[in-house]
Amino acid sequence: MPQRRSNFMSRIKVGIMGGTFDPIHFGHLVVAEEAYTSLNLSEIIFVPTGDPPHKSFKNITPAEDRYIMTCMAIVDNPHFKISKIEIEREGPSYTIDTLREMRHWYLPKEAEFFFITGIDAVLQIPTWKEPFAIAQLAHIVAASRPGYDISQLESLPEEIKRAVIPLEIPLLAISSTEIRRRVAAGQSIRYFLPWTVEHYIYKKTLYTLEGR
Repeated sequence: MPQRRSNFMSRIKVGIMGGTFDPIHFGHLVVAEEAYTSLNLSEIIFVPTGDPPHKSFKNITPAEDRYIMTCMAIVDNPHFKISKIEIEREGPSYTIDTLREMRHWYLPKEAEFFFITGIDAVLQIPTWKEPFAIAQLAHIVAASRPGYDISQLESLPEEIKRAVIPLEIPLLAISSTEIRRRVAAGQSIRYFLPWTVEHYIYKKTLYTLEGR
């Protein structure tokens, strides 16, 4: 948990990057670093999802494994942090609950939140729990993704669209789904993700049976 600052007049710009991270890969890291530099953020907090309601039909890798892989991927970056807030909270992991809880980590008006996710996820926010409250609590950073166009954001409700900050990212055609598929098929995943994460996947024999 971040340290509280006594001088609340100094605004902290906190990037919050949630995701299943199953597994985390260079695409996630590029988005986080680009958001950090482009938006002049103070830090990025990675929040691995505990029980993702939008993926309840899938066989998700245990949260502790996903947490460890995320730790391995970000350990050498001093402005990347990680939180177990969703893993430790019982029940489905809803973004609005996480944002509300993280607000209590800081003094009133001390922190400005930037919720970072892909444009594909941003387009789904109207279907999330309390979507308009999300837009009130945080800026919504919509990172570009292959196959999606920034003009699609115009379809969002006005209350959400006002909170959205489009972010162009050097496009890397890497996805967690493709990594899982390649492991199951016995194909190389070298250069898709940090070597420490690759080693952990093979050591724990993750993704080798389900072929997802």
